[in-house]
Amino acid sequence: MKLKKMLVGMALLSMVLAGCSNGTAKEEKKADAKEKDNSEVVIYLARHGKTMLNTVDRSQGWIDAPLTPAGVEVAEQLGKGLSDVTFDKVVTSDSGRAIETAELVLKNNGQEKMMKEMTKDKRLREYNFGTYEGLMNEDMLTAVAKEQGKTYEEYNEWMKEVGFYKGIIEFADVLSDLDKKNVEEGVNWPAEDSKTIVTRLKAGLDDIVKDAEKEGANNVLVVSHGMSIITLLGELDANAELPDGGLKNASVSKVTYKDGKYTIDSVNDLSYVEKGKESK
Repeated sequence: MKLKKMLVGMALLSMVLAGCSNGTAKEEKKADAKEKDNSEVVIYLARHGKTMLNTVDRSQGWIDAPLTPAGVEVAEQLGKGLSDVTFDKVVTSDSGRAIETAELVLKNNGQEKMMKEMTKDKRLREYNFGTYEGLMNEDMLTAVAKEQGKTYEEYNEWMKEVGFYKGIIEFADVLSDLDKKNVEEGVNWPAEDSKTIVTRLKAGLDDIVKDAEKEGANNVLVVSHGMSIITLLGELDANAELPDGGLKNASVSKVTYKDGKYTIDSVNDLSYVEKGKESK
């Protein structure tokens, strides 16, 4: 009889302990979920350093050019200025100028090992200008201006009036329509319209954030292109104050993602480059 009571008692004790264990596990899961909800991803959107085509003022979308000596220097300065930031994840456009910039940043902020883990995403490319790639920027803009019944000078003034983001969105649609007359199917990639550009850029950014959350990455370096970054910022916040002349080479625009929302913290920030200049 005593043995029976003892066995019953042990069984009850096991049930109680199991209940406590399950309760603890549930509490831990809740705590983990809560911690995940409260986590944030900080995205450092950097424009690449100056290239040879930038220097001669030629259009540079999907075509590529290496960084100039000045472009290399400013990318190195950016890296040194970001030496206090530990990046958990690095993503770049698959264009050479963006990759080169990211590598120089990592070499100079003490995270050279991250180069092996760097992700290249073609969705982060610059606008595709189709058959207008490599032309003088003025010639490309003049063609778009003419289509809108404006001179080159009038078009530039119009861009200032409507704002750079809205201006380049309309520019993309006009150029896309123009290029349909020029491009030969299967020979070249046609100029993209704004819907195509926005869709790929936004999908790319959303995937970066999803992956960062899964990996527990808090600080993410993303190296992309001037018009593409402006487009992302304009899509994230219609009221964002964006520079009329576009973003400077090696500038950083910081965006925070938390609780399912994007917040723009800074735009066209050159303070990291300035800080890098001061370091030896």
